[in-house]
Amino acid sequence: MNWFTWALLSAFFAGLTAVLAKVGVRQIDSNMATAIRTVVILIFAWSVALWTDHQPLSTVGRRTWIFLILSGIATGLSWLCYFRALQLGEASRVAPVDKLSVVVAIALAVIFLREHLTWHQWVGGALIVTGAIVLAYV
Repeated sequence: MNWFTWALLSAFFAGLTAVLAKVGVRQIDSNMATAIRTVVILIFAWSVALWTDHQPLSTVGRRTWIFLILSGIATGLSWLCYFRALQLGEASRVAPVDKLSVVVAIALAVIFLREHLTWHQWVGGALIVTGAIVLAYV
């Protein structure tokens, strides 16, 4: 499978996550819900990593560790905010706003990774912002 297929699967599971999480946070504190979800993901991710061919941890470099730890912290903060938003709002409005992360990722890739955008990417990013606003507030 190519990157696009994996990205579509990611989008499907992320969409499914919003609906399942909305039901899951109805009768529990959003922070506790995030903690439970995190434990499940921890067990699941390690199971997959150990079951498939994997690189020994001893070969992972310091820089890689630093950036993966920072990424994990950012993910945790994102999940805490996302679950709280789901607890307070409708999934059909929260999820599109959450997907503004696509535009944030594009902007950060330009700034920090020196990626160059085509006009298609600029237009697509603008459409994502417009769509999120329409879905959240109109």
